[in-house]
Amino acid sequence: MKTALRRIYFGLILFLMYAPIVTLMILSFNASKSRTKWGGFTLSWYVSLFQDEAIMSALYNTLVIALVSAFLATLLGTAASIGISAMKPRAKTVFMGITNIPILNSEIVTGISLMLLFIACRVTLGFTTILLSHITFCIPYVILSVMPKLKQTDKSTYEAAQDLGAGPIYAFFKVVFPDIMPGVVSGFLMAFTMSLDDFIITHFTKGPGIDTLSTKIYAEVRKGIRPEMYALSTLLFVTVLVLLILINSSPKGSADTKVTASRKGRKWVFRLAVPAVLLIIFIGGGIGYSLKNAGNASGEKLIVYNWGEYIDPEVLDMFEEETGISVTYEEYETNEIMYPKIQSHAIAYDVVCPSDYMIQRMIENDLLAEINWDNVPNIKNIDPSYMEQSENFDPGNNYSVPYCVGTVGILYNTKMVDEPVDSWDILWDEKYKDNILMQDSVRDAFAVALKRNRNSLNSVDVNELNQAANDLIEQKPLVQAYVVDQVRDKMIGNEAALGVIYSGEAGYTQRENPDLEYVIPKEGSNVWIDSWVIPKNAQNKENAEKFINFMCRPDIALMNFEYITYSTPNKAARELIEDPEVRNSKILFPDQEELKNCETFQYLGEEADNYYNELWNKVKSR
Repeated sequence: MKTALRRIYFGLILFLMYAPIVTLMILSFNASKSRTKWGGFTLSWYVSLFQDEAIMSALYNTLVIALVSAFLATLLGTAASIGISAMKPRAKTVFMGITNIPILNSEIVTGISLMLLFIACRVTLGFTTILLSHITFCIPYVILSVMPKLKQTDKSTYEAAQDLGAGPIYAFFKVVFPDIMPGVVSGFLMAFTMSLDDFIITHFTKGPGIDTLSTKIYAEVRKGIRPEMYALSTLLFVTVLVLLILINSSPKGSADTKVTASRKGRKWVFRLAVPAVLLIIFIGGGIGYSLKNAGNASGEKLIVYNWGEYIDPEVLDMFEEETGISVTYEEYETNEIMYPKIQSHAIAYDVVCPSDYMIQRMIENDLLAEINWDNVPNIKNIDPSYMEQSENFDPGNNYSVPYCVGTVGILYNTKMVDEPVDSWDILWDEKYKDNILMQDSVRDAFAVALKRNRNSLNSVDVNELNQAANDLIEQKPLVQAYVVDQVRDKMIGNEAALGVIYSGEAGYTQRENPDLEYVIPKEGSNVWIDSWVIPKNAQNKENAEKFINFMCRPDIALMNFEYITYSTPNKAARELIEDPEVRNSKILFPDQEELKNCETFQYLGEEADNYYNELWNKVKSR
């Protein structure tokens, strides 16, 4: 009976450990992008994975950073351990306490501290800052591994070797180092693992165009995980599994049997397999990087900071080909994530695409450079009505060029919602519990609650804001999730009945799932404009203006519209839309009657912003 219970318990543990991995592996062969529907067996995600330059670049960065930081941290940590072990007891205790603090300290504190240090020293965030950060936080783990081995060494043996004529260095490597080797190897493996798996410190110290697997996967999760990530995770798991099998099945000598020369040879093959594979990756990745960088002989570059999935990748390739300017492209999820990076001047982005109210805030805080309109002749293609509307947040149209426009409304599934949808009130209906998706954005979430109460979405009235916060807290048990881009995939997959969504996303979802409908509630909503701006600390302002001008070309604006499905303010591009249903869509291009109660977000000042964020944190923490 006990044996059976042990087996059941052991089986349950294995199931809990490996069921998620097996599920992930199965999804990597699913032809459908949906997690809930099997579309047949396919290897296309694996093919797509190796064709995805961003993912392969993240993989290579991860391995390089992990190996280099682990090697240098092991070198420095071992040297530090030797120095500490030679100290007097009191000094040794003090220094060991100091080295243990980073281990006990929260990673987010370490990450922010390192980021602030780099900013204070005017070090541009990028690959180098990630590497330095990883070396820094890995050193204490190496010391922790090496110190116990040093305590076990017999100092008299080292002294005896010197008495016999050996030099200090020779005696160390012949007598001491073999004894502490297990601790050194253990420290290296621990440092390698910590670096490989790190996200928080990397997130705070990375620059534009630099991603590791952890930051890349995080960015994908925020948008909805692509099937290529399942394929990548499967390959990583299988690789580790194969290496473990190779290491554990490598031939070992027996105490009673003499190991043959051929068996010794096989043993060395197994031992050298991992270094050989890593060396091939280094060489192959290095050659690939060299060939890639060789294509930009002019040295011209541009750093673009944009919303996730908000530009056709082919457009970036076309821009590079036509201008010879190399584009580094980075994404963000919300205006509130973007703003601190621009404000800190930690990274010199050349072109950014904020929303209306955030542009107003950036102008007021002197963070933007005026655009030289002589370099942007294609501004003539932008509908004058949107230029006029932009003056609400950019008086004189000196700093911004409209890129995408739209509204915020309710997307609902007609098979799951059996009543007319024309009001925000339905998002508080208890019969749709766990079937409601809300935007994970402070202004968008409060806009819903404020407009529901017939208040302005730019309200700074304390009573109105408190009422809106209380309403959101009341609604929270009904909400399935607070999301950003994932609302699109969830609604297409029939995972929710109602979702707050941007009009451009709604147009796309309807094409994928005919059961979905979009409505602007009668109480009104937000009419938004996302525009291109140039930060004041941009290092490539003329290239930024070339990029903005390129984006205003009718054919380019049409490509972006067809890719991201958000309404374009480019009137010349709209005329090029072939499908009359799309060209005249009320979702993408609503008439003035539907917009009569709608407003554009405005920047409300730092005090009001802080109060909004305080209330939002209160809502999210409940």
